[in-house]
Amino acid sequence: MYVEGFFESLGQAFGAFIRFIVEALSGFFGILGNAIGGFIDGMSSALGVTPSLLTIAVVVIGIMLLYTALRSFLRGSIISGIIWLLLGLWLLSALIR
Repeated sequence: MYVEGFFESLGQAFGAFIRFIVEALSGFFGILGNAIGGFIDGMSSALGVTPSLLTIAVVVIGIMLLYTALRSFLRGSIISGIIWLLLGLWLLSALIR
């Protein structure tokens, strides 16, 4: 009977520990989700577009094209840098209109 009480209290302690971990992670991911949502809403309102997954994907692709243009310029490839730069600016300008 004494052994049952020990394992019962051990199980309660383990359950309380698991509950604490789950609630802490839930709170953390809730805060993280609100921060990401606020960032996307702020970015989309600054750009004047709707906050959708497709819009965010197009913005990311446009930024990647601009990054590729910067890398081309740093390597000394002026022609390909201009092409990547024009593609990135064209994509982002078409999105913002």
